[in-house]
Amino acid sequence: MFFRTVTSSMHLVISSPLEDLLIDRYLVPSLCPREVQIGDYVRYHYNGTFTDGNRFDSSHDKGKPFTGQIGLGSPLIPGLDRGIQGMCVNERRKLTIPPHLAYGSVIPPDTTLVFDILLLDIWNMEDKVQTRTLSKPKNCKRSVASTDFIRYHYNGTLLNGTLFDSSHFRNQTYDTYVGYGYLIKGMDQGLLGMCVGERRSIIIPPFLAYEDKGYGTQVPPYASLMFDVLLVDLFNAKDDVTVEIQTLPEPCTRKAVVGDYIRYHYNGSFQDGTIFDTSYQRNSTYNTYIGMGYVIAGIDKALQGVCIGEKRRVTLPPHLAYGESGIEGLIPGSAVLIFDIHVIDFHNPNDTVQIKTTHKPADCNITSSSYDLILYRYNCSLLDGTLLYSSDHYSTSSRVTLGVGKIVLGVDEGLQGMCVGERREVIIPPHFAHGEYGADGVPGSAVLMFELELLELQRGVPEGYLFVWLEDSPNPLFPALDLNQDKEVPLEEFSTFIKTQVIEGRGRMRPGMDPEIIIKDMFTLQDRNNDGKITADELKLKTEEQESSKHDEL
Repeated sequence: MFFRTVTSSMHLVISSPLEDLLIDRYLVPSLCPREVQIGDYVRYHYNGTFTDGNRFDSSHDKGKPFTGQIGLGSPLIPGLDRGIQGMCVNERRKLTIPPHLAYGSVIPPDTTLVFDILLLDIWNMEDKVQTRTLSKPKNCKRSVASTDFIRYHYNGTLLNGTLFDSSHFRNQTYDTYVGYGYLIKGMDQGLLGMCVGERRSIIIPPFLAYEDKGYGTQVPPYASLMFDVLLVDLFNAKDDVTVEIQTLPEPCTRKAVVGDYIRYHYNGSFQDGTIFDTSYQRNSTYNTYIGMGYVIAGIDKALQGVCIGEKRRVTLPPHLAYGESGIEGLIPGSAVLIFDIHVIDFHNPNDTVQIKTTHKPADCNITSSSYDLILYRYNCSLLDGTLLYSSDHYSTSSRVTLGVGKIVLGVDEGLQGMCVGERREVIIPPHFAHGEYGADGVPGSAVLMFELELLELQRGVPEGYLFVWLEDSPNPLFPALDLNQDKEVPLEEFSTFIKTQVIEGRGRMRPGMDPEIIIKDMFTLQDRNNDGKITADELKLKTEEQESSKHDEL
């Protein structure tokens, strides 16, 4: 029998019990997973010489190695047939073959031959594709199946270690369907069952690779191939959007629908975990309408049904992302994308202000309305609870007249109908708040939540008026104004009359202004000739002119 040396550092001469064939295994690789056996096919280079060193034949001179089967009626001379058995790929042997195990009495007769052999390849027709996992992610939810589309990197070598191709040199994955015949048969088989992120060694015998044809100048005929494969991506043409809910707020009172406008943060990554984009780095949410084609189809679909505050992981096959083309310099063609999404808020352009009373005093007979002067306390937050601004940040609470456009529309609406001591939570969509562009410290298109408390209430007068009657005015009016009946009303007399009406509850001056200034302004409007007194003719003419206008009048 033949046996292997256990070291490659010594040149040994091994006498074979098969007569006087001499085998010198002068270079044996340290790793030898397989030895030549009877029935195997081999591919090897050789130099054939006489014992005097003269060369009579060489595969190197012919430019291609010899390929043949060992034993089982092999056409090789017996010495070669026996001497190659037990060899490893990359092993070198010197075979000294006596005439009776060589060509006998043929050219030249009774000559001992010396063959220097380098074994390049071994295979057997019973061989199957050999796979060995080099590394594999712990979490493998899906593996390659027939009809899947995959993207992978590879190094392709011959069994002797010669590199013939590499996707890494091109800095581009190899992208293909599995099981449709686009790959050599052995690769189609060897890729099955791989996980994204897995590295696998795949050894393919020649008859499942390029057979007797080889491939160009890189792969010779009858070559076994070894591929070191890293699976980068995997999907199927039938795949849909996959949603994994990671955080779901309770309760979820509303879910997003087509036509809603949403603000969300995201991290976008490939299946190997590489991040290609993130809104967090820009410190700005991504804002868009849902289901209206403003974003890639998979995101449009994945955003439907989300809750405010929800976090979900969304996996998009390329046909619902950026397709075969990808985005140059950012997203490869046919890439599966993963988005980790955090929904900040959403609203619909048709949304109205939502008002919820959290506390209402038992005694609530007088409620606020337009033109009232009020004092109120507020906190303004995003829907995630982030405080944006507050009346508590100032030394005094906010005082404002309702209904005259002095505050945010939604806040104005939320303050209407309140009684002193009442507290409310008011949700305001952006079109009733700070709009698309936001404000200082307020993001654009943000839905806001206001906590409101009414502290004081002074009944007001309509815009454009300084004084209103709370009951029917005296008729005729001038005799009532002319307290001393001298046919003229100076400022002091006019002031006394107006203050009396307010004290007795028959009239109301505009709140928030100095009463003396209001009275002086009212008097000036009626004193048409500016002589310091009002006459019946002046009052009459003024009331007639102002009857249907919005100017200040009695």
